Amino acid sequence: MNNHLHSIKGFMIAAPKSASGKTTITLGLLTALRHRNINVRAAKSGPDYIDPAFHAIATQNTSFNLDSWAMPFPLLDHLLNSSTENADLFIIESSMGFFDGIENEEGKKGCGADLALRYNIPIILVLDITGQAQSAAAIAYGFAHINPKIQFLGVILNNVASPRHYHNTKAALNRINIPVLGSIPRNLKLHLPTRHLGLIQAEEHKDLDNHLNFLADLIEENIDLDHLLSRIPQFSIPPDHTTIALPPLGQRIAVARDIAFSFIYPHILDGWYRQGISIHFFSPINNEIPPKNCDSCWLPGGYPELYAEQIANADQFLLGLQTFAKTKPVHGECGGYMIMGKSLIDKNGQVHRMSGLLSHSCSYAKPKIHLGYRIAKLSNHDRDLSIYGHEFHYATLSDSGNDQPYAYLSDGTGNYLGPEGGRRNQITGCFFHSIALKS
Repeated sequence: MNNHLHSIKGFMIAAPKSASGKTTITLGLLTALRHRNINVRAAKSGPDYIDPAFHAIATQNTSFNLDSWAMPFPLLDHLLNSSTENADLFIIESSMGFFDGIENEEGKKGCGADLALRYNIPIILVLDITGQAQSAAAIAYGFAHINPKIQFLGVILNNVASPRHYHNTKAALNRINIPVLGSIPRNLKLHLPTRHLGLIQAEEHKDLDNHLNFLADLIEENIDLDHLLSRIPQFSIPPDHTTIALPPLGQRIAVARDIAFSFIYPHILDGWYRQGISIHFFSPINNEIPPKNCDSCWLPGGYPELYAEQIANADQFLLGLQTFAKTKPVHGECGGYMIMGKSLIDKNGQVHRMSGLLSHSCSYAKPKIHLGYRIAKLSNHDRDLSIYGHEFHYATLSDSGNDQPYAYLSDGTGNYLGPEGGRRNQITGCFFHSIALKS
C-alpha cells in the first residue's frame, strides 16, 4: 500500500469517437515501449472487458478498468496505485469518445475526461482523418481548448492515405499550434477481427504476438518515440487506502474461466486476492466441475451462445454444477446467467439444455442489444445494498421463468427499469456485470 502522494509519467490515448484506432495505437505503443525495456503499465477507462486483456498481453502485466461512474473515488485511487506500482510509464486507453458518458454530476459521467481532470492526466488525441484533411484541425482545436484544465499534448493522425494527405493535415494543425506526434498510414493489416460484443478476445488470436510485434514496428517507424517520451509530464496519484469492489462469497471461490467464460473484471479478482481469498479456476468447456472444497462458485460472462452445444454436452460439468449448487452459493453474470437457465437457443434456433439451476431460458436467435450502466438494488438484503454495474448483451429471455428476482434495476441516471435476474435460495444470476458496491 502506498500511503503517500506519488507521481508517475503517463498519458491517456483519447479520440473524438469509437473506432478511431485507439486500441491499435495503444497496443503498438505498449509493445514498442516494452521492447525498449520500459516498464509500462496500462488501464482502460470504462467497463470494457476485452481491451484490458490485450493490454495485459502487450505489457505482461494486469490492466485494470478505471470507471468514474461505477467506482467510488477510493477504489479508483487504489487501482491507480496498484497499476503504477514499480512502473516507469502509465498509459490509459479512453473509452468511446473522450467526453462521451452519461448525463450525471461532474466527475461521475463514466468518460475518459473525468479521469483526466481528476488526476491531471495529459491526453494524446488519435484523429482518424479518413475523408478529411485540414478539417481535422477544427476537431483538434476543440479538444485542446474546450477545457483549459485538460493537458493536451498533441495528436496522432490515423488512416493517413498519402504523404500529401499527411502534409495538408499537418499544415492546418501547425497553424493553430497543435503538435503532431506521429501518423499511422492506412493499412488493412492493422485491424483486429471483431464480433458482436467487440474485438475477438485476446486468447482467441493464434498469432497475437506477431501482430503486436507488427504494431510495435509500425509505431517505431511512424512515431518519434524519443520525442514523445520527452514531452510526457508526471501526474500525481493520491495515497492508497486499500479498498475492494465486492465482498467475496467465502474463503475459497470457484471461478469458471475459459474461452466461453472470461468476463470477470481484474479489479474484482485483485480485491479478493488482497483479502487472502483462494480462487480456483475451472473450465466448463473442458467439462471440468467447480472444485468441491470451494465455498462458492462464480460463473462470469463471456460467449456461451457460441459454444452452446459444447456446454450442453459437458455432462460432467452440468452435473457437478448442479451438485455444488445443492449446498453452496452459485452466482452467474450475463453468460454465466444464461447457462444457469433451463435452455439456451443459439443463433440457428437450435435449443440446447443448460444446468436448470434457475427456471428461465435464453435465446440468441433474435439478438437485441442491451447496453448501459445499471444500479442494482439486491432483493433479499435487510440493509440497502446496491451494486453499480454494466449491461452489454444481445441475448434475450425466451422464458422469464418463475424465480424471485435477484435485483431491481435502474439505469445510470436513476430511471427505474424493473426486476432483473433470478434467485432461488443461494442460487443467483443476472444479465448485468457487477463493478463495485455503491458507495
